[in-house]
Amino acid sequence: MPDKSPGLSAWLGLAGLLIVLDQLSKFWVLATFQFGERVEITSFFNLVLVFNAGAAFSFLADAGGWQKWFFIILALAISAWLVAMIRQHAQERLLPFALTLVLGGALGNVIDRLRFGAVVDFLDFHAAGWHWPAFNVADSAISIGVVLLLWQQLTHKESDGNPR
Repeated sequence: MPDKSPGLSAWLGLAGLLIVLDQLSKFWVLATFQFGERVEITSFFNLVLVFNAGAAFSFLADAGGWQKWFFIILALAISAWLVAMIRQHAQERLLPFALTLVLGGALGNVIDRLRFGAVVDFLDFHAAGWHWPAFNVADSAISIGVVLLLWQQLTHKESDGNPR
């Protein structure tokens, strides 16, 4: 019976699709909203246009500009490693899927840093006056990918049957 597992090109194609979806969503937000403009969608969710020059939770956002290149170089180095890991595990399912989500998200945000010097964020969830930091499709892919990587590591069994 032939193996129906996706190969490297399929995983990279999925990463490319994530990048396209991320960039299209950001293109729409940039064309529709002014900086800081907020539109309430539900009682707990807004759309808002903000830029994040830092990393997650605006880490190093006020560092003076050097962080742009630091995060670009870091993301590109990690992306190269992710491609190597995807290639090595291309015939599996969960691990390369998780790595692909992180890869697509990381490269989507690199594009923003190169174009705008910061990442375009627009998804704003809140409750009882508390706001989660705004994020985007790329950030969502990275977060889901990391959760899946953790799940894979916690549930994966070695070929000898012993838990890892």
